Amino acid sequence: MTPPDLTKAAPAQVAAKETASKGSSRLDVRNLSLLGVLAVLIAVGGITKPEQFLDTGNLQLVLTQASVIGVVTVGMTFVITSGGIDLSVGAIVALASVWATTVATQEYGFAGILFTAVLVGTACGLVNGVLIAYGRLVPFIATLAMLAAARGLALQITEGRTQMVTVNSVLDLGLPDAYVLGIPPLVLVFAAVTVVGRLLLNRTTFGRRTVAVGGNAEAARLAGIDVRRQRLYLYLLSGLCCGIAAFLLIVLSGSGQNTNGNLYELDAIAAAIIGGTLLTGGRGTIVGSVLGVLVFTTITNIFALNNLQSDVQQIAKGAIIVAAVLVQRRTAHDGT
Repeated sequence: MTPPDLTKAAPAQVAAKETASKGSSRLDVRNLSLLGVLAVLIAVGGITKPEQFLDTGNLQLVLTQASVIGVVTVGMTFVITSGGIDLSVGAIVALASVWATTVATQEYGFAGILFTAVLVGTACGLVNGVLIAYGRLVPFIATLAMLAAARGLALQITEGRTQMVTVNSVLDLGLPDAYVLGIPPLVLVFAAVTVVGRLLLNRTTFGRRTVAVGGNAEAARLAGIDVRRQRLYLYLLSGLCCGIAAFLLIVLSGSGQNTNGNLYELDAIAAAIIGGTLLTGGRGTIVGSVLGVLVFTTITNIFALNNLQSDVQQIAKGAIIVAAVLVQRRTAHDGT
């Protein structure tokens, strides 16, 4: 029996390692670039409004506000990496927040609000996943339908009114007394979700399967990956992140409203894209997505402190998104 020629396999293995190394290098460069952009924004804020922007309370506020959309973005990053999209994240956050702040739910205290928010978010993710993975609906259509349904149900539950939280243990999490070494609890939750998300995407079989499905779903299927089940898990994960974000938003605002999470889907997609996650799937980075969130949140804070109109802010965000997509296309064209 002739032994296999291992020399033929060696070049392929070397090429695969070189490709992975180049991909990692590109992401490192992009992350450094985003850090540079963030540093410039901090300098701008410090120059234009030094006393207000550099105040410890304001910096804590920026991180706290970034925490809610940041948790949503972590889930969105997984979905986009797999080649999907989730337009319903903002509506799911709204539905989870109002369901968790009903009078009946608040009777169960802290645990009731937290459990309900996470359960509703995960359930919505399950519906999205089943429709997309097993119902074979296009993600755009399925999540758009969930967006409309969740917003409508949230409006029906609240009847257009704001539901105030009366559970002190929930409200206390947003007070300075609950800070740990000067860090708000919401920021700690965001950090924990980020660490878990990064490990899940970069260090586990689940993450490798996610990248494989996004790169080439048919090749992933032929390699033995259950593509439908993987997609179901990914939308479950996105829904779970929305449920966690809904609870953080309840703590931050002290209420539940049907307007919560407005345009979160656009902010999360934008943050993931400028962070280096390919909109076509096959590559994703949690660290880059988090940096994208911090960039957008810092821009919003600087605009607010300088009393600039929100329409100018939206134009700036749009310009950043276009620039990020053009850079992605350029790097793809160059074969890097």
